[in-house]
Amino acid sequence: MCRFLAYLGDAIFLEELVCAPRHSLVRQSLRADEAKAVTNGDGFGIGWYGERNSPGIYREVMPAWSDENLLALCSNVRSPLFFAHVRAATGTGISRQNCHPFHYGPYLFMHNGQIGGYGQLRRTMEARLPDHLFEHRRGATDSELLFLMIINRMEMGEPVAQAVGQVLNETLAMMQVLHIEQPLRFSAALANGKDIHAFRFASDRRAPTLYLHRYAAQGEVIASEPLEGDHDGWELIPQGTVIHLSAQGRRAEALV
Repeated sequence: MCRFLAYLGDAIFLEELVCAPRHSLVRQSLRADEAKAVTNGDGFGIGWYGERNSPGIYREVMPAWSDENLLALCSNVRSPLFFAHVRAATGTGISRQNCHPFHYGPYLFMHNGQIGGYGQLRRTMEARLPDHLFEHRRGATDSELLFLMIINRMEMGEPVAQAVGQVLNETLAMMQVLHIEQPLRFSAALANGKDIHAFRFASDRRAPTLYLHRYAAQGEVIASEPLEGDHDGWELIPQGTVIHLSAQGRRAEALV
């Protein structure tokens, strides 16, 4: 299982959340407390929004704890909306193309979880992508594929939460046809440059952890684990829920 965080609020340096806290994401890459995989050393990535509509991206295959470039970037990049992710690979190769976050146009996406029986489903799922989205696919992960399937539905006019729910339901239906018993687990975040949508769902009710936290007076944090080593002020997002974060505040609704 991977670990990630997302921030929306007043512009801050990425290091305030990615590197500086006692249980920062960099520390979680070496020792996570609430994941099946203690070490998340199969690559990492950060994505942030600045003055342009499209986000900046930095992804690498080396462990986050050993990359000096990550520390230098986080201490100098300031953003009102950013993502960070450390990866524990689950069945696909260790490569830069497989590292999160993924991006398309103004959108960023990152995921913690897996599609049960992905190897049996991959070809059928990829066939559902229109040509322009299939050509955009760079890696081999189920996470990137789910993202592009969500983008496809959004391009057809569906709101974000509806698009995500429909893709999850389609995937579960395909799994049922093939008698796949492994679960679909989906803790994820998607941003458009202004808002963040965070999701926590699992077909077996064992979704990866995902917390919501008010960061001082400045903004909101979504994270796989509390960043300070304790749970004070950190709210576990209920399973089957989508959280909407925007300049107007936070809102929760049922996902599927």
